Order: sequence, then structure tokens, then C-alpha cells
Amino acid sequence: MKLATYELDGRTTIGAVTERGVIDLSAIAPDMLSLIDGGSAALAQARSYLTPDRPAVPIEAVTLLAPIPRVRRNVMCLGLNYVEHAKESAEARGREFKQHQHPVFFTKATHTINRPDGVIPFDAAVSADIDWEAELAVIIGRGGKNIPASAAFDHIFGYTCLNDVSARDLQSNHSQFFKGKSLDGACPIGPWIVTADEIPDPQALDITCRVNGVVKQHSNTRYMIFNIPAIIEILSRGMTLDAGDIIATGTPSGVGFARKPPEFLKPGDVVEVEIAGIGVLRNRVGA
Repeated sequence: MKLATYELDGRTTIGAVTERGVIDLSAIAPDMLSLIDGGSAALAQARSYLTPDRPAVPIEAVTLLAPIPRVRRNVMCLGLNYVEHAKESAEARGREFKQHQHPVFFTKATHTINRPDGVIPFDAAVSADIDWEAELAVIIGRGGKNIPASAAFDHIFGYTCLNDVSARDLQSNHSQFFKGKSLDGACPIGPWIVTADEIPDPQALDITCRVNGVVKQHSNTRYMIFNIPAIIEILSRGMTLDAGDIIATGTPSGVGFARKPPEFLKPGDVVEVEIAGIGVLRNRVGA
């Protein structure tokens, strides 16, 4: 299923995006986190609810919101999780490339969440070096601690597109990722969550980023250094993952700061993250 949070006639609810349109699932759960908390039983109930006689609203008639508009915790992220991106980052910073033996983890604050077609804020007084990063995001369905890689997929609710918007000057100035990754609106996600059963192999998905229609990143999730089961195993080691947690799995090469000359987003730019089997996440940069 494609599960969305949307607004229609001043009312916010969740629904399933189908070929006929969006089918309201508020009879199953009031919001996405409640549906996730309901586990496999709630998903089964939602699937059985999608009968041909259920009314559907055209997707064009609704305003899509972030699939999880209010996350419970910071978005958990991986840095440098594609070899070519790790190489370009090292070169851009004048450093010798050395592949990390352990994942690089950081987080984005909760107020970074942004919706599909939402405006990415731009304030040159804060940062003029705003960059794009197309990523596959994993939504945790069943929480746990010390999850072995062999059981990782049992804990996944679904997948979505994510743009890890980054203020590169702040990232460098503060010598760590958190501030430069946590400006308001700097984490667009969506357009919906595709449930895990619809993505049989999340390590075989083409991932693309376009700026104003020009391809800037194009790769495949097979090139992750640490795959999704490894990420979940390592991240949950001694640390509990909760239902509804979002894990951004890293970006491929082609980011703006590593280009020659460097490129950054400016007001009016349109950024698209597209992942095969999921969809297109589109956002505009605005002052």
C-alpha cells in the first residue's frame, strides 16, 4: 500500500493512494503513527478496507502532508554511506579518502520535517550554502533493541523518499553535522510511505535527484556501504528503536558542495527526489 497523510476540506487524515484516488483510512487509525503502532493487525485491517466500493478522492484534490507530520524523535541519518559520495566529500574537503569501518550516524531535529511540495526555507543571513541529498528513508514498524540483521526486515513498516537538505557552511563552521542538518524545513519526506511488502528488495532501487529538471544524482541503493539490515543491527545495538522512527540511509554522489565549481540551491529552485517503486518528492526553495 501507498499510505499518505493529507488535508482535505480543512481536515487532516490518512489514506491509501490507489489507482482510483485516495481512500480515507480514518476508520482504521486517526493518524500515521497510530497506524504504525497498530502493527500487522492494523495493516491487515487497512488492506481489507480497500474494497472497490469505497469512495476515492482524486489525488489532485488533496494536499499531501509529510507522511508523519510530527515525528516523535529526531530523524536518524547516515553520512557517507555510498563509496562515491564518501570519495567526493573527502576530495572537496582536501582530505585523503578512507572508507569508514563503522557507520557515521547523526540526527536531524524534529522541526526539520517538511511536506511534499512544501517550501524549503532559504535565509541567506543564516546560510547561503544550501545543498540537496536524495535518500531512501526506512520507517520502523516494530521497535526493538539489539536487533540482529537477520531479523531487521521484520521491524520495517515501509519506505519513503527523503531530502537531507544541508547547510554546508554551518556544517563546516560547527565541525559536526547536527546544526547544519537541522534548519527548519530541511527534511522533506514523502510523497507517501510504501509498505515493506511492496518493496521486496530495498537494495535494488534507482535513486535520483533533479534540480530544475537537471539530474544531479543518479545511483542505486545497492551501492550502500552499510545495507539496511546492517544499519538496523548496528543502530539498535544497546539503543532502542521505536515504532515510527525514521532512518535516512545516506546519499549517493553528486551533491552540490562537491561539484566543480560548487553548486547550491537558491530561491525558486525546484528539487526532486525520485526513488523507483516509491515516487517523486518535489519541493521548491523559497525565501
